[in-house]
Amino acid sequence: MTGFTFRKAIRENVGLLIGLAGASGSGKTYTAMRLASGIAAGKPFAVIDTEAGRAKHYADQFAFDHGDLKPPFSPHAYAEAIAAADAAGYPVIVVDSCSHEHAGEGGILDIQEAEFARLGNKDSAKMLSWATPKREHKKMVQRLLQIRAHLILCFRAEEKIEMARNADGRMEVRKKQTATGLDGWQPICEKTLPYELTASFLLMAAKPGVPLPIKLQEQHRALFALDKPITEESGRLIAEWAAGGKKLDAKPSAESNFISPDQAIDIEDKLREAGIDKARFLKASGAASIALLHADGYSKGLAWIAKAKAPA
Repeated sequence: MTGFTFRKAIRENVGLLIGLAGASGSGKTYTAMRLASGIAAGKPFAVIDTEAGRAKHYADQFAFDHGDLKPPFSPHAYAEAIAAADAAGYPVIVVDSCSHEHAGEGGILDIQEAEFARLGNKDSAKMLSWATPKREHKKMVQRLLQIRAHLILCFRAEEKIEMARNADGRMEVRKKQTATGLDGWQPICEKTLPYELTASFLLMAAKPGVPLPIKLQEQHRALFALDKPITEESGRLIAEWAAGGKKLDAKPSAESNFISPDQAIDIEDKLREAGIDKARFLKASGAASIALLHADGYSKGLAWIAKAKAPA
């Protein structure tokens, strides 16, 4: 016998990893501060700042300790900075911005370029050149999963376009559609990272601080109002949940009765396979995003896609 034992599963001391993505003016830093304040319940939290000290603009509004993370922005550098904050005993760590780990100086895109050059800049080496940056990123994620503090990761977002065929079969320029994007806006990060987190949201400049879910599981939906900015109260509630507090009312509400993340991804995939523009689907459904389709919207959405792609 190995001595390996089991005990009844109890939700207690769950580490939170929350992602906030947005362009300039979307309120991601301020929202991260509010969320961190609620989770920390009045205790000082740590901010790891890659934005040349911009987080200090909020020093009069929130109680936090500040640390500058400078280039190179390698996955290892991020992991070390976060581990140092965790070792110092901070209850919450805000990283603003985590996008540099992907696209900043010394980040995984730079690591890939260096590997490609080392391998002779040959087309045949393109895929192999991604092995090292992907391995380094995976090591960082594994370290994040081991820390005791709660983590809030901020990401920049950018608007992207793509060439695709329209309903008439003609090629056209449109806003790029991905499972982690909305209306063409994409988080700047490794593409799977938003799904590694407990919850992740896209924020838009038109409605600063109002969360559009990238990943939001059923047990967390009652914690985040999707029609108003994230506040300290959401932080307090999710911290209570993570600590093993009382189970939230599972009855659906006007704010939480939406399709699951898996269903949202499935609809995204079906739209791509059918060559149907997401904006067209959202206009027909009346929802602001696929993640905001109501619970019965999954079956209705699939039926609409089947009808839309059917030959006339």
